[in-house]
Amino acid sequence: MPLQSHDIKPHEAHLLIQPAATDLPGDLVLIQSPVGQLALRVSGNGPALLLIHSINAAPSTAEVAPLHRHYERTRRVYSLDLPGFGRSERSRRAYTPALMTDAIHAATQHIQSECGPAPVDALALSLSCEFLARAATQRPQDYRSLALVSPTGFNGKVVRRGSPGSTLAIPWLQRLLLRPSVGPRLFSALTRPGVIRFFLRKTWGARQIDEWLWQQAVQTVRVAGAEHAPLHFISAGLFSADIHEVYDDLKLPVWMVHGTRGDFTDYRQKSRLLGSSNWTFSVLPTGALPHFEQLERFCADYDSFLDSDSPQPQSA
Repeated sequence: MPLQSHDIKPHEAHLLIQPAATDLPGDLVLIQSPVGQLALRVSGNGPALLLIHSINAAPSTAEVAPLHRHYERTRRVYSLDLPGFGRSERSRRAYTPALMTDAIHAATQHIQSECGPAPVDALALSLSCEFLARAATQRPQDYRSLALVSPTGFNGKVVRRGSPGSTLAIPWLQRLLLRPSVGPRLFSALTRPGVIRFFLRKTWGARQIDEWLWQQAVQTVRVAGAEHAPLHFISAGLFSADIHEVYDDLKLPVWMVHGTRGDFTDYRQKSRLLGSSNWTFSVLPTGALPHFEQLERFCADYDSFLDSDSPQPQSA
């Protein structure tokens, strides 16, 4: 659906007529995998670091751009577009936690084919933390540490210990959204520039957001097939019903960080893990993308965690 004049505020119009910006420095690497073509933005030299964006209507590697730019000075950084997003394959198919987890496995195997078999440090945002955690429980030898930024699965009072691999998918809603007359229209409505701005403000917990990230989000939803993966997200098909079992099974060092503003501040379930010797926690006075607001402090906490031989849990 073309952009309509009422979608765009006058001061935003100039951003939308420019060619799509390069979201990250480095080389765009396309790999063929069992889950289709995957895109990685790669730059820097040093130990490997895998970065993974969140899941919403308009994500891409742009969401990890501040971290990519920071760490490419000392690390070989790989920023992954998950299936259905960014420059990875956006075909019409079932998008599930298993598919996303397999994509992370494929990316990690590619990294190890380039950098050697050493385990990889990996960081994910929001719902993608569930996929990364599952990947690490399935192949713990592939990962040295995990960083979970504003992870899902820690809100509310209900403990999610469903059968292995089960999801929170709502079948009737999934069937409805997969109708050609329903899903694409809803996606178009949810991805108007003004609506994207609305949701980013909820993410930030403030009116002021990162304008470059907003521009990248507006651009990425205009690509053919952009609606397929988000519609499975909306129907809850990408949320794992067994995620607490997955988190509890993690034995490698885990750093969890989140903010205190916006719509994503309920992390009461982390209390179950405060006594775990392999979990470290940080809380920053930010929204749900703390690395956009307090990059220096974020990276200082992350570096301290990475440099620790045996991370110790912190009260939070």
